[in-house]
Formats: sequence, structure tokens, C-alpha cells
Amino acid sequence: MSDSPLSASAYEVLGVASSVSTEELRRAYRQKLRDTHPDTGGAARHFHEVQQAWELVGTPAARALYDRRYGASSGPAGSPSSFAARPGSQRRQSRPPSRSSGHPGGWYREQYLNHMREWVGRGASLDDPYDPALVRTVPREIRHLLASAIAEEDTARTLSTLGIAFTLWHDVATGTALGADAGKLDHIVLGPTGLYALLSEDWGAPVRVKRGEIIGESIDAAEKPVNALSLRAKTLARAAGVRFSGLLVVIPDGQSDESVVELGRVRGVRAALVQRSQLGQLLRAGVNGAAPIGGNELFDVRTRLQSTVRFV
Repeated sequence: MSDSPLSASAYEVLGVASSVSTEELRRAYRQKLRDTHPDTGGAARHFHEVQQAWELVGTPAARALYDRRYGASSGPAGSPSSFAARPGSQRRQSRPPSRSSGHPGGWYREQYLNHMREWVGRGASLDDPYDPALVRTVPREIRHLLASAIAEEDTARTLSTLGIAFTLWHDVATGTALGADAGKLDHIVLGPTGLYALLSEDWGAPVRVKRGEIIGESIDAAEKPVNALSLRAKTLARAAGVRFSGLLVVIPDGQSDESVVELGRVRGVRAALVQRSQLGQLLRAGVNGAAPIGGNELFDVRTRLQSTVRFV
């Protein structure tokens, strides 16, 4: 179970209300174990989720801690919400951070807050829009906005550790600001191994690859994330007069069977699905088949992007 606005709560996984007694919770856990056990026709992933849920709420102490952070009750006064804006890494870095521009997650957080105010209703109080108990009650499409913001923030922290040889742009406009209705690029990464366009996503459930596109039970059939990323990258590439070396869709760890899945070429550009913990290593090594950029070319591409990039 991930720390995501889209993930089911421990109580939802066990199929009970958060107010049930300890004995009712235990009975529900045992029943779910029987229902989801692979030997009785259940799925191993669901069986594992049931076990994780029990670890979170199976004892009075664990349940009290879980309820304060994620459950039906809000945390103590003055405590930060688990879905509030993520602070920067506190770990001391041995290398200078990457050069970065833009506000990762900012556009999605703004959209989330706007939709939350509409959902709560005009004149209604919205003391903490990131209260986990409140977040779990809103429609999935609103929670997805928050999940996307958090995904971008987490990816940006990973990218910041690449070092000074890399330049980053976040929340880059590729829509009306550049004369086409194509949305935005979550991240652009320029370094010695190439120029990359990144989409940060969290669908709240495992995904897989089919014919070069990403699919899954939580992805709408009409949604084509790889194709959308390719179109947005192409729009910006034309405006800036540059060529992307690769397209990367970044997801939380555990949401795919493999840490890196190559997607082949999309409109002539190499693409891959990558779990976030492997992102730094992949960018330092370069995507298979992606052309590196060095010397004067790197300086020229950076200059072209600096003069073209606009933020949403």
C-alpha cells in the first residue's frame, strides 16, 4: 500500500468501516486472507495488500497511529497533513544540485485546490484541504490531481541529485503559450546523456505496457500517456529548434513488474517506463539508443531552451 491520495485505506482494503471494533477488524482480516489467498484462487497482489493493511491497523497502537495520520480522524492540532506540500530533502548532498527552474507540482496543486473549493461548496469552510480523512472522501478525479502534484514533487527531488552537469525545467507550457493546445511537460532534463521529456504519474495501482503504451485498471481506455507525452515534447521541440533524446514516464516504485521497461520508439524518440528510484541511474547512464549531447551542442541546446521555455 502506497502513501498516495489514490490508494485505498487500510480499512477499505479489509472491507470494513474505520469505526469497527477490534474483534470485527480481526474477523474481516481473516476473511480477506481466505478470499485473496492464491491457493484459493485469489491474486497474490491483493493477498499482499491485505497483509500490509493488517500491519497498519492490526494492533491498538498501530491503529491509533494510522488513524492520526491517515484515518477517519484528523491529526493533532498543528500537525502537518500527510498530503501537504512536500518539503525538500534534508539530506546533505556531496555534489552541487542540478540547475532548476519552474515549480514542480504547482499547477496540479492549484487545480486541486480550485476543484476542492468547488466540491466543498461556496461559503463552506475548508480548514485543511490536505487532511487525509477529507481527501479520501472526494471524487477520484480530484484526488488524482493531488497525486499528480505529489508525483512531480517527488520526481523533482530525485532529479535535483543528478548534479550540476544537468539542467532541469519543471511545469513547462506546451499549450496556448506556444500556440497549440497540448498541455504541459512535467519536467525537462538536459545533461551529457541527452535531452529528456518526463511525465510524472501516480495511477494508484499497478500498470503494464502493451504495444508501446501504458495501460492498467486505473487508466481510462481513452488515456494514452505515452502518446500525449510524445506530442507535447514534439510541440516544444519544434518551438525551440531542438531534438529530444528520450521520453520517460516516471511512476512510484512497485507500480510495475520491472524497474525499467523500454517502450521502443515513439515518433522517432526512444521511450521508457521507469520506477522513480531508478530514475537517477537511468539518466546518468542514458536511455538505450538515445544520442548523448556534449560540448558546444549542450550549450546551444540549453540556450535555445532558456529562450523558449515558458511555465504554466
